[in-house]
Parts: sequence; C-alpha cells; structure tokens
Amino acid sequence: MWNRDRWQEMFYTLSKNKLRTTLSGFTVAMGIFIFVLLFGFGNGLKNSFEEFFLDDSTNTVWLYPGQTEKPYRGFKAKRRIIFKNGDLTDIQQNFPFFIDYITPRISRGALVKRGKESNNYTIRAVAPGHQYAEKTIITNGRYINEADVQNKTKFATIGRLVEKDLFGNKPSLGEQIDVGGVSFKVVGVFKDEGGDNEERLIYIPYTTRQRLEKSNDRIDQIIVAFRPELGHAGAMALEKKLNSFMRKKHNIAPDDRSGIYVRNVAADLKETQQFASVLQLIVTFVGLGTLLAGIIGISNIMIFVVKERTKELGIRKAIGATPKSVVGMILHESVFITTIAGYAGLLAGVGTLALIGDSLEEFFIINPYISTGTAVGATLILILFGAIAGYIPARRAAKIKPIIALRDE
Repeated sequence: MWNRDRWQEMFYTLSKNKLRTTLSGFTVAMGIFIFVLLFGFGNGLKNSFEEFFLDDSTNTVWLYPGQTEKPYRGFKAKRRIIFKNGDLTDIQQNFPFFIDYITPRISRGALVKRGKESNNYTIRAVAPGHQYAEKTIITNGRYINEADVQNKTKFATIGRLVEKDLFGNKPSLGEQIDVGGVSFKVVGVFKDEGGDNEERLIYIPYTTRQRLEKSNDRIDQIIVAFRPELGHAGAMALEKKLNSFMRKKHNIAPDDRSGIYVRNVAADLKETQQFASVLQLIVTFVGLGTLLAGIIGISNIMIFVVKERTKELGIRKAIGATPKSVVGMILHESVFITTIAGYAGLLAGVGTLALIGDSLEEFFIINPYISTGTAVGATLILILFGAIAGYIPARRAAKIKPIIALRDE
C-alpha cells in the first residue's frame, strides 16, 4: 500500500495544490502549538504556587497573637493578647507526640554598622529550630544554637547580602557588628532560596533580644513544626487542638476570630495546589478545545478535497482501482499532512516555552513546560483523528459508482 508510486503520486498532488496543503497543515500545526503553550502555562502557574510555599517548611503551624473582639470570662473586649516563653513550654508539654520542634520569632528593625558601612536590616530573634522552618542554608560558620539561647549570647548569623553590604569581599566570621547600638559577634553566614529580602536578615537568640528589652519574656509569634508522618489529616487535627489550647490558656472566646490567628502551612499548600490544579484543568480544557478545532478544520478540508477529486476518483475506479486503494490514497495524504504539521507545531510550541522561561514570572508563570509524554500523546491523538477525518469521506467516495462520479461537475 505504501509503495513508491503512491508516495510520488501524493507529493505530486500536494505540490499541485499548495494553498490547500498549506491551509491543512497550518490548521493542524496551530492546534497542537496552542495546546502545548496553554498546557505549559498551566504547569507554569503550578510551579509559581509551589515555589511560593516550598521556600519554607510545609509541616508548620504558625500562631499569631491578636486583639480580642468579645468579652470572655470576666475579661473585657479589645484586650491585646501577649505570647510569652511559658507558651512555648506549655505547648511542648501538652503536644509531645505531635511536635518535631518549636521556635518563637521576635522581629525588630535596626541600624547595623560595621566600620564606615551601615544599613537598616530586620533582626529576627529565634530558636535553633527556626533554621528548618525557613529552610535557611548555612554557607559559613553556624546557625544560632541551643547554647546561645541558654546563655543569651550576643552572637548573630547574618544573610549573604548583609555580609556583602557590610564587609564587601572580606570574611565576616568572628567579626563584630553594631546592631542598634549593641555589639554582636558574627558566627555564621546563610543564604536563602526565598530571594534577596530573605538574605538581608540577621538572626540572634530570642533570649538575647528579650534581655535587651528590659528582660521581658514576650514573643511575637510561635512556629510549631509537626512530625511529617502526621500527614495532612494530622496537621489539621493539630491545628484545631493548638487553637483550642491557646484560646483556653489566654481566655479567648472560641468564636472570637481576632483574639488569635493560626496559619497551617500544610493546609494552605494543599488548597493552593488544588486551586492550581483546577486552573490547569481549565487551561487544558481550552487547549483540548483548540485541538478539537484543529481536528474539525482538517476534517472539513478533507471533505472538500474528496469532493474536489470526485471525478478523478471515478476515473480511477473506471480503469480498475479498488475501493481499498482509493481509501488508502486519501488516507495516506491525510496522515502525512497531519503528522508533519502536528510535529512541526509540537516543536514550535516546546521551543516557544523554552524561550519564555521565567520571563512571565510577574504574571505568576514560572518555567512553563509540558512533559514529553503529554506533548507526543496530544500529537498522536491529533494524527489519529486526522486519519479518521480523511477516512470517513474517502470511504464514502470509494462507494460512489464510476458513472456517477464521472458526471460530477
């Protein structure tokens, strides 16, 4: 069936009808090209959401104190809730089987000096577990440790860009920096995948910050990391129990939304992933609609092609051509055009996604891509339906009697 004469005849027919061939191929190529782009953009949106969350640990529950809206147990409304070191101890004692680690965070701004260089930075007072909550990567020295917390040392771990701003190309480890009028020794340098803002932070022991602030034991927020094996269901249960426990401890009404705020990163991540998946499904649906339009386009063109060649097919049948050879001839042409144009559109789409890269990051599309399996699969589907689009009118034409076909004008 796929002999040399058939190929020569097909190329002759295609070259004789260049406009028709070009339109057929363009319809198919655009269908797969747009599908690849849309599917790639869907993956880019998913990457954007994942990057936003995966910069920090996802097995954490964050507790923030607020201001009550309702009176409760003799306490008036508009009462400011204050977290203290005792809250850390109570949480650890009441949830020992859930917790992986726990860390407070106290954030302050300060002018930091080193010689003639100075700049304003955010100073975070934390415990050692904070390194894992933020996925901080130590590049030199060490992070704040438990001994620093116990001894209230004036040690600091600084971001890569802080070191660059204050020390230039000189090493900072072991050197002194002035943090808001207090001298701290640099014991470590870190980097963070979260970007420049995260690398312009300075970490110190939270107990040191409390001592500097008139020896109080207040903390801004509490980060509780649960054991990863708890999974999403366990994380939701822990969030509920922590919320109830802290409300009871601080005398906050159960239905007072402003007294305390709880953020479950695991729950946020799952919701975001679901939202991103829905967006991708919508984009994929639109892409499939584009493919369908391409299939309909090639089908209409093949119907026109068969109609245009009715007399030719009648002559072929009159001189002995079998219905099978007539169908094969048209099917060959249809599959060839669809295959060449389909893979041309595929390569163009994949190449365009590669060129786009991260240039659409401001539109929340990061590194758009389409897997090889999905791209090739979509192209094969288009080729299959292209074959069907050619087969149906070809079969109909093959059944026409030669005398009727020869009368066609």
